[in-house]
Amino acid sequence: MITSFKQLKEMLAGHSKKRRIGVVVAQDEHTLDAVIRAAKDGLVWPVLLGDAPLIKELLAKFQCSEDIVEIIDIKSPEDCGLKAAEMVRDGKLDCIMKGKILTGALMKILVNKEHGIRKNDTMSLIAFIESAYYHKILGITDVGLLTYPNLLQKKEMIENAKDAFSALGIENPKVAVLAAVETVNPKMPETIDADELKRMNKEGIITQCIVEGPISYDLAVDKSAAQVKGYDSPVSGDVDILVVPNIVAGNLLVKGLTCTGGAKTAGVVMGAMVPVVITSRSATVEDKYMSIVLSALVGSKKEKRI
Repeated sequence: MITSFKQLKEMLAGHSKKRRIGVVVAQDEHTLDAVIRAAKDGLVWPVLLGDAPLIKELLAKFQCSEDIVEIIDIKSPEDCGLKAAEMVRDGKLDCIMKGKILTGALMKILVNKEHGIRKNDTMSLIAFIESAYYHKILGITDVGLLTYPNLLQKKEMIENAKDAFSALGIENPKVAVLAAVETVNPKMPETIDADELKRMNKEGIITQCIVEGPISYDLAVDKSAAQVKGYDSPVSGDVDILVVPNIVAGNLLVKGLTCTGGAKTAGVVMGAMVPVVITSRSATVEDKYMSIVLSALVGSKKEKRI
């Protein structure tokens, strides 16, 4: 069980080899602040792709020696993304982080069939949550890429999240496919998908995890609420991964937990050859720092499913 982000940082610090993180269009002050902190803490080796003079100005501002980073001078944002993808394919990067480039522009490069790095049919964003009101780190997917995922995409979302948890040493995670109710309702398509995903799990189509659904948020995270409602499931009160029905639900859930619930968050995109960090521009430096730690940890285990 992983109970805190501090534990994740300690896990990464225990690795003998620093993971190489490629920052695409690295001349972004907010992003570099987090990257430099991680480099100074000895957790990662940053490869900064972008406008070298601008990057060096920011390194000087943060009093960061150029000895603990690698700079690749590329002016065009698109060329930065292409170079990062090439380095991943050549085994020279363990993870990628978005800098001063639009998310859509970067993802377009990464999913390209000819020069991209997509490994699975579906790439999805998993938010990792540390909350004072829950006993362990919680994953929520998808919160930023898939707007209205279909059944097969939800299956892939589970597989991607399972891969991330496996890389962190958590085997057979408990998965809750969220809905507003616990019964199948033809007028609520998310309940139908949840029931089907649970069936796939029982029949061995989705393996190495326990899938429950449809299930409401309170029953997934609160065992006492499940007992009151007579809902008996090994997932209730001990869930690892929450699968939301669409991007709106995921966005609202994460922002509710962080903005008014005091939770900390980190995020990583799975489904590519390496993890990808595409944190929001409004994310705190600490959020970006922990996303770097998370991606480096997940990127340390590349023998993922095909």
